[in-house]
Amino acid sequence: MVPTRLGLIVPSSNTTMETELPEMFARRQRLFPEERFTFHSSRMRMLEVTAEALLQMDRDSNRCAVELADAQCDAMAYACLVAIMSQGPNVHVGAEARLADAARAEGCDAPVVSSAGALVRGLAALGARRIAMITPYVPELTQKVCDYLLDAEIEVVDVISRGVADNCAVGRLEPQDLLPLAGRLNSSGCDAVVVSACVQMPSLAAIPEVESRLDLPVLSAATATTYELLSALGRATVVPDAGYLLSKEFAC
Repeated sequence: MVPTRLGLIVPSSNTTMETELPEMFARRQRLFPEERFTFHSSRMRMLEVTAEALLQMDRDSNRCAVELADAQCDAMAYACLVAIMSQGPNVHVGAEARLADAARAEGCDAPVVSSAGALVRGLAALGARRIAMITPYVPELTQKVCDYLLDAEIEVVDVISRGVADNCAVGRLEPQDLLPLAGRLNSSGCDAVVVSACVQMPSLAAIPEVESRLDLPVLSAATATTYELLSALGRATVVPDAGYLLSKEFAC
């Protein structure tokens, strides 16, 4: 089978998206050994996670889509949730269309998803209207994420904001540290828990254990993005050990 090419539009300081997504797609080979995926990235300069830096970074996203179009990617993901959500309600819709148009102008008809849109749609797919959440962001940016989700009719009942502005430092956070943090969340009455509302904060290794402890669907920006990419490609949305959203039970 010819490999499926996945394009990632990532901040220059992001290291986790190119780690967790390939890991999840590799796990699929246990179930679908005939599948092959390759990953191709284009980067937007960003070091500090501030509203100003995110807006400046986002101006490079069209260039990234054009560069990935040159590689004839089969699908693309804009992998920075807060860059979209910090700009106001429903921005993911226009951003995804804009980037798809930029690629299409270069002869590449790849669908484009965003981690922001993926989280909104992943929660909607789960029927989640009340959630608890962990972010790495400073409180002001975390509030923007909460407001964005509320506009999409998803209430954030409780949130832990870790206050890390250095994006490289976010990528070095330990996934296992999320276990005690998730235990501190007030998830009573919640429909799901977002253990990492950021594609840079590593969380994949912690998701099965958090899900087991809380007895709720647990997802992250990265698992939601994987769900969206598989959906856009018309593939079964199944990845082992990546949470309920990507489970066989949910896919069926």
